[in-house]
Amino acid sequence: MHLDIWYILLILLVTARLFSELARRIKIPSLAGEMTAGIVIGLVLTNFSGTFPDLAQIHENEVFQAITELGMFFLMLFAGIELHYKSLKKASGNALWVAVGGMIIPLGLGMGLGWFSLPDSELKSAQVFFLGVALAITAVPVAIKVLLDLNKLQSKSGQTIVSAAVIDDIISLLLLALLTSFMRTGELPTLKGLGILSAKIALFFAITMAIGLYILPYVAKNWLHKMGVAESEMSFLLVVALGFSVLAEVLGMHFILGAFIAGLFFAKREVKEDVYEDVKKKVQAITSGFLAPIFFASIGLSLNISALVNIPLFVVGLILIASIGKIMGAGMPAKLTGLSTNDSLIVGNAMNARGAVELIIADIALRAGLFEQPGDSELVANLFSAVVIMAIVTTLITPLILKKLATPNSS
Repeated sequence: MHLDIWYILLILLVTARLFSELARRIKIPSLAGEMTAGIVIGLVLTNFSGTFPDLAQIHENEVFQAITELGMFFLMLFAGIELHYKSLKKASGNALWVAVGGMIIPLGLGMGLGWFSLPDSELKSAQVFFLGVALAITAVPVAIKVLLDLNKLQSKSGQTIVSAAVIDDIISLLLLALLTSFMRTGELPTLKGLGILSAKIALFFAITMAIGLYILPYVAKNWLHKMGVAESEMSFLLVVALGFSVLAEVLGMHFILGAFIAGLFFAKREVKEDVYEDVKKKVQAITSGFLAPIFFASIGLSLNISALVNIPLFVVGLILIASIGKIMGAGMPAKLTGLSTNDSLIVGNAMNARGAVELIIADIALRAGLFEQPGDSELVANLFSAVVIMAIVTTLITPLILKKLATPNSS
């Protein structure tokens, strides 16, 4: 049956907004409501897939996948506009330790859990590394949305979180390269391969920073105001964001980094303040009013509870280890770099959200046949489902915990 994208978007958007409003009324962040909407729809589809065939095949719809990616794009673009590269630069030194700690500890805990839990096989080493990577990565768009909901994006802890999440995303590229090579060949990539990837990352930041610091201000001050085209400033911002995103993809990075960097360099000093505020409001309207609810509802739709039924103790252990690893790994360096205990807990818990990035990694592993275990291993058969549950639960509990931590006295 032909998938009707308009019908799918209508159902998702109405449900997401209803649950978002319910979340607001009980004083929890809207993200929790939007994800719950997706979970509820997913559970309905599990039991009544024949009644709603269009929705049951939603993840096979390439147009829908493109819209959810557009949601990530606009979330990161708006986050960049809200911040400024100078304030982010101040937080980047401390954020490096937060990002590294938030990677290494959960990576080690995840690999330890896999080593002691998974059965011996030719795929065990790759499966163990997969679990470690799955626990180590933070979903940057999720962390951004939580901070926006709580008005914490421009706080000291918020800037540390965003800087650490971006650094985390870069380190994730190296881990993903290692994992992909491991799954494809059974061997880690060579030093030459890692060197090439590192050079591409450095080239991306060199190009975008040169453009952002020197070319964009010149164009904005000397050319942009002379254009008679309607909404030229909005188009200019989107052209830069799309260009940076394409560059990121060409160099083997995730497109969301390009959108974020473009937003960072769209500053009041380059355009008039009223123009800046007008563009910012338009990006926020597109993001919060349409794309973000669809994106977060789509994460909830990915929930598969089979692992919770078949291997409940492993799933609970996975969630606990994932959460403890991130909160300790990111929170302890934050405390050591001078943040208060409360702000350190905010940093650790914000980095605990995994969301879409985790689902992408799990899908890569699934397509690579990582869970096709010879023999009868219930644990391996349900490993994909377990990681998806972990990703959704950590994403869902993050805004709830941060809501309690984000008191008026926290910086």
